[in-house]
Amino acid sequence: ELSRQNKALEENRASLEQRVKERTASLKAAKDNAERLVVELETALDRIKTLRGLLPICANCKRIRDDKGYWHQVEAYIKAHAEVDFSHGICPECYAKLYPELINNDNDTNK
Repeated sequence: ELSRQNKALEENRASLEQRVKERTASLKAAKDNAERLVVELETALDRIKTLRGLLPICANCKRIRDDKGYWHQVEAYIKAHAEVDFSHGICPECYAKLYPELINNDNDTNK
């Protein structure tokens, strides 16, 4: 009887050791995954360059002053601080101001 109980006890110990190994591996995988996610989030936060607060901008030329006191074109500053590319065009008001002679020609053409 004692031999049978010792054998059962040994089987239970082996089973318990296996369950502990599996649980340890599962916890390690979860920890590794959490650490990877933290690294990904930290990397994402580093990449995010959100413009917040006051942005010093010249009232005349519209250049922006950085934290070191240097002035940059709006496009260059925003591109450096956000994932943005610019496409340039001319709004109707500026088009009329800059190219009034073309406005008259355009109107004649449209008649």
